[in-house]
Amino acid sequence: MTEPTPEDRDAIMSTVFGQMEAQTLAAAVRLGVADRLGERERDAADVAAALGTDPGATRRLLRALAASGLATEVRPGVFALTPRGMLLRTDRPDSVAGFVGMFLDPTTVSAWGHLDDSVRTGRPAFDELFGSDFFGYLAAHPELSRAFNASMRQGTGATAEILKGELDLAGAASVTDVGGGDGTLLAAILAAHPHLRGVLFDTPRGAAEAGPVLDAAGVAGRCEVVTGDFFVSVPAGSDVYLLKGVVKDWGDDRVTVILGHVRAVIPREGRLLIVEVVMPETVDGSLPSVMYIGDLHMLVHVSGRERTGAEYRSLCERAGFSVAGVRRLPEPSPVSVIEAVPA
Repeated sequence: MTEPTPEDRDAIMSTVFGQMEAQTLAAAVRLGVADRLGERERDAADVAAALGTDPGATRRLLRALAASGLATEVRPGVFALTPRGMLLRTDRPDSVAGFVGMFLDPTTVSAWGHLDDSVRTGRPAFDELFGSDFFGYLAAHPELSRAFNASMRQGTGATAEILKGELDLAGAASVTDVGGGDGTLLAAILAAHPHLRGVLFDTPRGAAEAGPVLDAAGVAGRCEVVTGDFFVSVPAGSDVYLLKGVVKDWGDDRVTVILGHVRAVIPREGRLLIVEVVMPETVDGSLPSVMYIGDLHMLVHVSGRERTGAEYRSLCERAGFSVAGVRRLPEPSPVSVIEAVPA
């Protein structure tokens, strides 16, 4: 057996300190550091005055951000954002500040501290820790729910830019995005396919911010927002049904219910498009390691998980669909499109 090297030890140490680097990022987002720096070079003392923070501690935070590649110290005590750091500004359309804020929120992080409990039981540690399932907790905490919606919008934006040109929708007349949130994905698809009409379907809380998103994309006139519960029913009337980032949030029985409701209304010639990460049968390097961390995130917080192609086929068959094909989106996206048709 090959013995571990000093580099192996360093890799473990880097992982340990990585959680602290993540908290550095979270603090910068919560304080609004990137917004204060903007496009200028600014003295740490000026940043501290603007933020109402301690000057010495603020300089130390800025130095850590510079060491992480998010800022640069252009001269002693004077800092500017790097292109990577620009993504933390809240005024940019490609901002990831909301995503960072949600996934490093103390609520989210505290549940991760009980990963070992979830591994022992196979159940979400979140439920035991907070006395509620994750989505029920969001419903009772509107501010966190808004943060969640923002993180989903920012996480979906990059996928939407790739996906909108990868879907063959030439023969379709309408598409319903089931669990479509604020409409970021559907707006991109409708803008890229002017012949389509759309239906955005989500809970009232999930779809609360859809109006401005659809208006900004210029597609509000071709898109109806319908609220409801996909565990009860989904709207009829479209020939394409889209589920992006929904299936992974739920266990098999709950997913079968959702898919079954789509099956009840989809026309015989209709198509179901499931947009998710498809895990390989073995860890073969085809997906970045963060996808496996994301799978553990599902374990800790909700009842769902990432699945293999075979598992998606089984779920579709249980709900009366047949998988016609699985296609991964172009790099750098790790996401695939699973196309299913009524069996």
